Amino acid sequence: MTFADFYRQWTDASPYIEAHTSGSTGEPKVIRLLKTDMELSARATCRRFGIDGGSVLATPLSADYIAGKMMAVRQAVSGARLVELPRSRTPLRDYSGDPVDLLAIVPAQIPDLLDALKRGVEIRDVIVGGAPVSPADETRLAGCGASVFATYGMTETCSHIALRPMGHDVYTVMPGISVSLNADGCLRIDTGAMNVGVLDTRDVCEVLSPAEFRWLGRMDNVINSGGIKLHPEEIERSLAEVMEGREFYITKRASTLWGEEAVMVVVTGDDELPVAVLDRISETLPGYMRPKDIIYDSSPEYTQSGKLKRRSFV
Repeated sequence: MTFADFYRQWTDASPYIEAHTSGSTGEPKVIRLLKTDMELSARATCRRFGIDGGSVLATPLSADYIAGKMMAVRQAVSGARLVELPRSRTPLRDYSGDPVDLLAIVPAQIPDLLDALKRGVEIRDVIVGGAPVSPADETRLAGCGASVFATYGMTETCSHIALRPMGHDVYTVMPGISVSLNADGCLRIDTGAMNVGVLDTRDVCEVLSPAEFRWLGRMDNVINSGGIKLHPEEIERSLAEVMEGREFYITKRASTLWGEEAVMVVVTGDDELPVAVLDRISETLPGYMRPKDIIYDSSPEYTQSGKLKRRSFV
């Protein structure tokens, strides 16, 4: 879908827009989002970042997905100008236009953002979504010269409902949103005036107040190993620097001794991890968190939005 296609949908008589979920926790599905909800979300973001008719928005993200659609809605409600960047890993490589007030990208495009800032491209605020940002990238982004935020949200909430500055671990919700924990210890989102209402997620979080929370991981991914609950995402954050840019994830496998155990899946061709990396893994993690095995996967699966699919072996 082009942005022109989306704008035609946005201005037609239908009260809703069809959007696709990412498929990161199941099969992608089509859902209907009320235009009134999308407008509420867009206006909240514009207020948060001071976007108005004199602002410049930019994104390389496709209008097929909610992140791209919502940049178009933010343009429509604010009167700002939207710059459509190339849909590639290097969307800013040839950019020499006006200063950008708000840029929306995914983690794979972070190196290009950093290069652009070094070249003198002026970008005030950046939102990064779609997948977790590596600790190494977080460190680089925290002092890059632009204000960069990780987003928390989903298609059902019309993009993000909370933002977290790079280098910090606490998300702050958008105006009109509040959060709490449900009986399972997962995040519950009250979307306030939006018609979507209250949503229960499968994200294990630490709620600090109705406006702040820390994200720990997905309930579906929790590994119950001998009565100890392990969060794969926490282990992955601890090992990100050790793995030196290699693509990997932690998942669960059935165990006769522990019930479930943590294993590491490494995306690779023919090479196995060097002994030095294996030693650093053991040094970095306490014994109960260490992967019990390493599985090499030369043909991983990805979602349509580019997220690595996490397999389990239970």
